[in-house]
Amino acid sequence: MKGKLVFVAGAAVGYVLGTRAGRARYEQIKTRAQKLWSSEPVQKSVSQVQDFVDDHAQDVPAVVANGAKKVVASVAKRGSGKSGSKRSGMDSASSTSAASSSPGE
Repeated sequence: MKGKLVFVAGAAVGYVLGTRAGRARYEQIKTRAQKLWSSEPVQKSVSQVQDFVDDHAQDVPAVVANGAKKVVASVAKRGSGKSGSKRSGMDSASSTSAASSSPGE
């Protein structure tokens, strides 16, 4: 649904900016958009969304913090297992190649 709304809004903006009809067509589109925004169904939905945001805004920091903790724990868990094996493998490979090459080559 959000994607459709973004597409329609983008198409409308593109049409307004690209139209050759000029200012009169722009004013007509602007008036219709204002009427749509002022309509009862749209304002009812806006009110519902505002009420939802007001009710749940205080929960956002806790949810974000918990999510961040999970991400950090996951990255730390994955990072500790892989970085140790990569480093030891790289160190042994570099020491092997240094030992096999002679300064005269």
